[in-house]
Amino acid sequence: MPFFGSAVLAAETTVESAPNPWLSWSYVTSHTEQLLQAGQEHILLTLTAVALAIVIAIPLGILVRRYPRWESPVLALGGVLYTIPSLALISVLWPVFGLSPWTVVVALALYALLVVLRNTVVGLKGVPPDAVDAARGMGYSKVAILWKVEFPLALPTIIAGIRIATVSTVGLVTIGALVGYGGFGSLIYSGFLQNFWHAQIMTATLACVLLAIVLEILLQIAERLLTPWARSAREA
Repeated sequence: MPFFGSAVLAAETTVESAPNPWLSWSYVTSHTEQLLQAGQEHILLTLTAVALAIVIAIPLGILVRRYPRWESPVLALGGVLYTIPSLALISVLWPVFGLSPWTVVVALALYALLVVLRNTVVGLKGVPPDAVDAARGMGYSKVAILWKVEFPLALPTIIAGIRIATVSTVGLVTIGALVGYGGFGSLIYSGFLQNFWHAQIMTATLACVLLAIVLEILLQIAERLLTPWARSAREA
């Protein structure tokens, strides 16, 4: 993660010449490099956290689907983690990971975990029993049924969970400014410290919103490409 922290250093630079209305194009043009650095950091934090959540949540969702008695405790634990205030969670992780990007990444992954996990379980539950019975009748093993029947049919629901987790993570990344790794959040925080520097605060806020919209669109495109059968069923 080579450029982590670069946005923080840039955010600490005192703004000298940009005007201070809420909307200022001159601020954007004069601080393009600073905004790009913050954007790179924000994207990397978001994608790393969501990827970590996916790696944990999908196998865990498959596991609790195979052993239903664990479903309620696991989802309940995920719900408890989701309700922990972000400031408190970062405070707990701070002694473990220190002032590093992983403090932010792990916190964000824990928040995204429940969304992806719940959608994975719901998606697998929603697979038509007839499809499973047909695959079993064709001699498919349990593993083959999972990967060739259940998982593909559950994929649209799983991707929907990933979309929700990604968009929410974009907003939550900003809290990482407290430990020096917040992407656009570092600019927002710095703007407050600089006597409410309106142009910087508003520009970073709008950049977060734009990033969330772009990622949502990209994930919708990915969903269409990965699940063409679901699109055909909707159009039929």
